[in-house]
This record gives sequence, structure tokens and C-alpha cells, in this order.
Amino acid sequence: CVMKLFSRKRAESWQSVRDETDRIVRSVGERVGSSVNVGEMVFQLTKNVIYRAAFGSSSNEGQDEFIAILQEFSKLFGAFNWADFIPFIGWADPNGLNKRLVKARAALDGFIDSIIDEHMEKKRSGAKFGVGEDDMVDELLAFYSEESKVDESEDLQNAIRLTRDNIKAIIMDVMFGGTETVASAIEWAMSELMRSPDDMNRLQNELEKTVGLHRRVEESDLDKLTFFRCVIRETLRLHPPIPLLLHETAQEAVVAGYRIPRGARVMINAYAIGRDAGSWSDADTFRPGRFLQENMPDFRGGNFEFIPFGSGRRSCPGMQLGLYALEMCVANLVHCFRWELPGGMKPEELDMEDVFGLTAPRANQLIAVPSPRLEVDVGLGKPNC
Repeated sequence: CVMKLFSRKRAESWQSVRDETDRIVRSVGERVGSSVNVGEMVFQLTKNVIYRAAFGSSSNEGQDEFIAILQEFSKLFGAFNWADFIPFIGWADPNGLNKRLVKARAALDGFIDSIIDEHMEKKRSGAKFGVGEDDMVDELLAFYSEESKVDESEDLQNAIRLTRDNIKAIIMDVMFGGTETVASAIEWAMSELMRSPDDMNRLQNELEKTVGLHRRVEESDLDKLTFFRCVIRETLRLHPPIPLLLHETAQEAVVAGYRIPRGARVMINAYAIGRDAGSWSDADTFRPGRFLQENMPDFRGGNFEFIPFGSGRRSCPGMQLGLYALEMCVANLVHCFRWELPGGMKPEELDMEDVFGLTAPRANQLIAVPSPRLEVDVGLGKPNC
């Protein structure tokens, strides 16, 4: 089920990524020479991409309501809670977080239940949501059953059955992993490049040689962009989408001599791991060129010094879709435009402070001024005069 939903091939089939990237490039193209709030712009992009991929291209109604619920969950998960450190006071709810969580959970359940019911009714009537495009709910409903089970008479891939709660949990994982997190990663990538003009120039030179100045970046170009992939990796090392990976032990274990009881909450600090001086030289410095060396860690979970998406069975299920949106957006923003900081600000003066929470976005959204770089108009394909 997960292989089918979140493979790279499946991610590239989501027209929403291409459409929203096209929309953001056109929007920036209409504002050349003016200050652009990059943070606000890319959040709008990822919100549209993930919502459409999950619920269907014609399901824009209720999007703001759903995103507001997700943002409330993000605030609650990232909030400091005394009960996390002194469990026996949890019943008193000293921060008032439990009441907010119950309210948010009820709102989320009601929203997703209505979407699932709508899709099931459409399925029964033979109607489709998108134009030639199945969304995530459609795909998940193919595995739907009233109770979770595995039919041993079938092969594993076709035997898995999902309950309604299973479907809601998967949707939640993908929506959390693809909205604020991807938007934050795009904004951090642009920030790091603007703070490092040499790396920006090197990347734009690679894009010019590989793609040319007569068109935008397409999916088929991405695998040819060696330094670009290094920029993405270095961004994820310094700014993992979720700094603290939250887990719970299914059974008792001993780690480095410490007994971890069953049911214990375990927080893996992906942020600190990516900046560990024992694993990385100049650990706090943006140096994408480091990934040009041989035998460098990969972020897909096999190298424990670099786990921005987690590792193993509990790694982020929406990694491929998130990466695809991240790569397409950053590649086209960098390729189609030159970027300067407003008011004559120097690169080293750019504020790089972050905010602690479920994610670690910039404390202040990135504001930048674009100018056209391609030889054709990015919106209409006409020559630039």
C-alpha cells in the first residue's frame, strides 16, 4: 500500500506539483523588481499541492478550515508541556493543552470523515473527482475494510486492508509532512543560497548548462543536476523538516546500556544529529559541496548520522512527494530568476534565526526581490526584451 502510494513514480504522477510550480513562477514573474514574501508564497504552494494530492483536484472547498486545524496541531505538538517531563501531573492539564487537543482532534475527525464519505459515495455512483487523476483518498479506499487484516491467501501487497482510522492516520501523516514542513524546507533552501552567493552562482551556472535559458526546469532534468541535489541535501542536513522525531517504544529495549521501558516516549533529535561535529566538518556551515565527495551519507534512512525523514518502518511516508515538490519549486525559482535582498541588505546580514516547534521555520519570513533570468518570459514563453 505504502509502496504504491508514495513511490517516486507515483509522486511524479501528481499533476498538482507541476501546476502549482507553474503558478508560483507566473506569480513571481508578474512581480519582478518588487519585494516578494517567499515564505508566504511557498506555503501557499505546498498547501495547494498536498491538499489537492490528498483530496482531489476539485476539492478546494474547506481548504482553509483544514489547514487551520493542521496549524493548531502543529502548535500543540511543538508546545512545551510540563506533563512530558513530570508525567503524574498530566491529569491536571497544567498548560491546557489536552483540552485544545481534544477539540482539534474532533474537528479533524469530522473533516476527514466527511471527505471519506464523499469519496465513497462518488465511488459507488461511478463519478471521479479529478480530471484523469486519482487522489490519495481514492488510492487508500482501494485497501479499505471494516477491520484491519491481512488475507494470507493473497500476496502481501494486495492482501493488506485498511480501516477508516488507518486511512485517517495516513492522511494526517502526509498532510503534516507535506505542508508546513515542505514550505519551511523551500524557504530555508532559498535563504541559505541567498546568504551564500558563490553557491547560488554555482547552482545557476549548472542550471544554465543543463537546462538552458530558454525554458523552465522539468522532472527529467532533476537527475542531471548534481550540485542542485547537493544543495537539497545540505538544506535538509541543517534544517530537517521535523527537528524532533517523536516515537513510542513497542517493547522494552536496552540502548547504550540504558533500559527503555515499553510505552516510553522517545524523541530523536534529527536537528542535533545533522549538526554533530563528530560526523560533519564545519557542522553549522552551509557547504553543499561536501556532498560531492564519495561515500557521503544519504538521507533515506540508511545512514543514522543523516535522518531528516526518520528511518526504517517509521520513516516519513510522504517523503517522495515532499522531495518532489521541494526540488521542483527550488529548481525553478533559482533557474527562472535572479534574487536580491531588499534595501541593499548584504548576504551576511540576512537573519537566519529559527522558531522552535513541531517544525523549525524561519523566525522572520524571507523577503527577496526577483529579476528575470531566462531569455523567454516565464509566464507566456515570449522573448525577454
